[in-house]
Amino acid sequence: MSTITALRSLRGRTVLAGASALSTAVVLGAALLAASPAEAAPPTPYGTVTAGNGLVQRQYPSTDSSAEGSLRYRQQVGLRCKVRAQNIEGNTIWYLLRDTSTWVSAKYVDNTGNVAYCKDVQRRSPATMNAVPKGAKG
Repeated sequence: MSTITALRSLRGRTVLAGASALSTAVVLGAALLAASPAEAAPPTPYGTVTAGNGLVQRQYPSTDSSAEGSLRYRQQVGLRCKVRAQNIEGNTIWYLLRDTSTWVSAKYVDNTGNVAYCKDVQRRSPATMNAVPKGAKG
């Protein structure tokens, strides 16, 4: 029996079933397209740790700076910005992490997306442009 014949013979019933199937498909499609934050890729720019033994997070972009934590191999982290600092095996770039305000050497991080220099990020940020350091005079 063709679809046209089914529509003619069952009229209201088939149309109602078709509308129900369509609404179910729309709801399922919307649910599949809406990924939860845990499943979604981190917002760009982000980096993936390439050091097999993990990577030390530093308070400042230098190995002389205190260790503030560590990242696992292949862990993905948000990158806020980058600076040129201590040379680590031929790489002078260090990334400021988005969520922890700590630094990691770019030598051991593969980045995805464009990471701006920190001086450019701070110029654009309204929060930093209007911020007044505690105890500032004038």
